[in-house]
Amino acid sequence: MSNPISNETKNEALRVAKATQKPGQTKEQTKLIALGIEKGIAEYKKQQKSKAREKDKARKQALKTKKTSAEQTDEVQASDSNNAAKLPWALLLLSWIGFAAYLLTR
Repeated sequence: MSNPISNETKNEALRVAKATQKPGQTKEQTKLIALGIEKGIAEYKKQQKSKAREKDKARKQALKTKKTSAEQTDEVQASDSNNAAKLPWALLLLSWIGFAAYLLTR
């Protein structure tokens, strides 16, 4: 799975190779150095892409985990609020039953 190296990378590698060229160095040697630099740049870019993918996967996993825990928390709060809403009605009903029982026994 060989990725083609962009012209921009090739030009940059050639520029760096020419900038570091020593006296007496042939054009062929400079081209070989430029090829090595190209491969180094390509490898660096590949590593950076891989790191970026891993960071993105970790970020997405964290968001998914956070969302799941938030949904579970919401479900618990909803059931608690339902129980809390039933309590006043139950107390009202109980008080009316007690009042009715008081009136009937009197």
